[in-house]
Amino acid sequence: MSTYNSGESAAGSIGSILGQTYGDLELLVTDDGSTDPATLQLLSDMAKQDGRIRVFFQKENLGPGCARNNSIREARGRYIAFCDSDDRWEPNKLERQIRFMNENHVALSYTSYLRVKPSGEKVAIVIAPERMTFGKLQMDNKIGLSTAIYDIELLGRKYYMPLLRKRQDWGLTLTILRDCHFALGLREPLTLYMVRKGSVSRNKMSLIKYNLAIYEQVLGFSKVKSVLKFCFVFMPNYIFKRLKTRWDSRKYLAD
Repeated sequence: MSTYNSGESAAGSIGSILGQTYGDLELLVTDDGSTDPATLQLLSDMAKQDGRIRVFFQKENLGPGCARNNSIREARGRYIAFCDSDDRWEPNKLERQIRFMNENHVALSYTSYLRVKPSGEKVAIVIAPERMTFGKLQMDNKIGLSTAIYDIELLGRKYYMPLLRKRQDWGLTLTILRDCHFALGLREPLTLYMVRKGSVSRNKMSLIKYNLAIYEQVLGFSKVKSVLKFCFVFMPNYIFKRLKTRWDSRKYLAD
């Protein structure tokens, strides 16, 4: 987990992790140069209260990718899972997902997730594709980071995020899939994604240059190929994904 002036939202996220039915875990939180004393105090207090929490403080704000990479470096377990500081996990997420990975001998997995307001009201569901390949993931980012887990033992090493301010999660999963070829998804919504103003990924227009950076810096495409890929592959797939999410959400919320 990375934090940056996360305030009360981080407390709820941390609580959802410590409350997992899969108890053999460590929570590595790297604070990305918070200027909010309440966030710093919260992290220090929670680390003292539960020995499974280890907290690291960066002196300056370097972006969530850098903070997450620090936690990956410090991790001692076999599985690397991610949870943003304003998201939540269902209590059985780790237990259910790790069992799924072991049963299917898969190195990268992800789940469906619910979009909810801070009040707890459900507003949408994003249903995870059952199978994801390197080629399909190039078309659009279809893996929610707070749902993802990768297996260091099966992959043979740790994987880190590109040092981009945004879209670094997509860069990570692309890099993993380039090596392991496929990932599997659980259809169950085991993660709650908090919809709030000001989140890093909310302004989609501001993400365009980072989408292009993924194509150029992670995949090695030329500038021309990156623009063509974005216009004629990414955007149609993104629009289709948004329409599908609306359709799936209407049915889910109606039930």
